[in-house]
Amino acid sequence: MLEIRNLTKIYDDGTVALRNVSFTVPDREFLVVIGLSGSGKSTLLRCINRLIDPTEGQILWDGVDITALKGDDLRRMRRQIGMVFQQFNLVKRSTVMTNVMAGRLGYSPTWRSITNQFDEADRKRAQTALKRMGITDQANKRADELSGGQQQRVGIARTLMQEPKLILADEPVASLDPVLAHSILQHLESLNREDGITIICSLHYLDLVQRYSTSVIGLRDGQVVYQGTKKQILRMTDAEFKSIYGEEAERMGGISGDIAADDEDSAGEEVTG
Repeated sequence: MLEIRNLTKIYDDGTVALRNVSFTVPDREFLVVIGLSGSGKSTLLRCINRLIDPTEGQILWDGVDITALKGDDLRRMRRQIGMVFQQFNLVKRSTVMTNVMAGRLGYSPTWRSITNQFDEADRKRAQTALKRMGITDQANKRADELSGGQQQRVGIARTLMQEPKLILADEPVASLDPVLAHSILQHLESLNREDGITIICSLHYLDLVQRYSTSVIGLRDGQVVYQGTKKQILRMTDAEFKSIYGEEAERMGGISGDIAADDEDSAGEEVTG
């Protein structure tokens, strides 16, 4: 179980990104984090794997305080937490296979990564990950030759190389069209249901949230303003919606429509209100 206790993050410029955030995530959960850009979603995910250090609070994973870990203990913990990024974070000039193998760096000596001399077991593991993502035939292509959906599959395959117990997915489909978005989320859903990997994923669109989540939290101005189960999100009221997105926000197409947004990197969303 993951427990977030009174988590606060204040950046050096005084920006308060998270304010006393608390919630729990049971094992095997598919938790979706919703909220407008600037609400603290990305900061929250990056605090969980310590890409960002929180200012106050605790992050407990199976009773271990992640916020207190340092050195080798922190590196060992990070092996178990995969990260899927909105912009894929691939080395574009390297092959798909090389990008996937990079997910094994936390387990391999530095000289192996420098010389690209991974052992046979790791190479077989990479082939399995590529097969699972349906991109075995792309293994020898450069990453920048792939479509956006294929690149995100490479990102997930790279994450699988860590053999993670938890995957953090930060707006993983924001730059993809609706068909590809469902394809990527179906892969994450498969890892959740079949492998028992806990997923924490930030999303913008309510129809995707309703389809894939087992639970939801809503952030606004760095605070938790909504918590609900899959059934509750399906019955979200206008008042609950506005508590997350503001009084001027409107749902488009009814309860399962798109979430209104106010930033240019929300990929296809419209400003309403």
